Amino acid sequence: MMSDVKNAAKIKLLALDVDGVLTDGSLNIGAEGELFKAFNARDGLGLSCLLRSGVRVAIITGRKSAIIHRRAEELGITELYEGIKDKRKILAELAEQGGLARQEIAYMGDDLNDLPALTYAGLACAPADAAPEVLAASQFISTKCGGRGAVREAAELILKAQGKWTEIVDAYLKQGQGDSQ
Repeated sequence: MMSDVKNAAKIKLLALDVDGVLTDGSLNIGAEGELFKAFNARDGLGLSCLLRSGVRVAIITGRKSAIIHRRAEELGITELYEGIKDKRKILAELAEQGGLARQEIAYMGDDLNDLPALTYAGLACAPADAAPEVLAASQFISTKCGGRGAVREAAELILKAQGKWTEIVDAYLKQGQGDSQ
């Protein structure tokens, strides 16, 4: 776990898959298309805290969904990449555009299509219920499942490693911060 904390201190960008990471992986599809996705409010608050602390957040997903657009907008996430087959390529482009080293990028994914991005990132993260191959490729494995607080644990890991968590908690003790969840 110490190496996880060391790696987490360098993170300037956390990139996330959606289904199985920000959600539990269920696909709720009706005759008209996707009906809904269930998101975790604690994950949302963790992402708001990252953004407020200067850590960029990107969403990289293989699916296209108006629902994820709405969720990203609620949280203030402006870096949204949908219909992506090569998530590693997007991470490399983000690194180049932002002047980031691989060690400054964290990625959380849950299934085989996330492996290229996980092996590219300086800090590979996975929910507890990720595919065994993803768990084996990850340096940080949440105790929580996808859509059930795994992203919040990764956000806290990063913020604590960077010495920012206490400041965040203190700000909440004084007054609410108006974060989206």
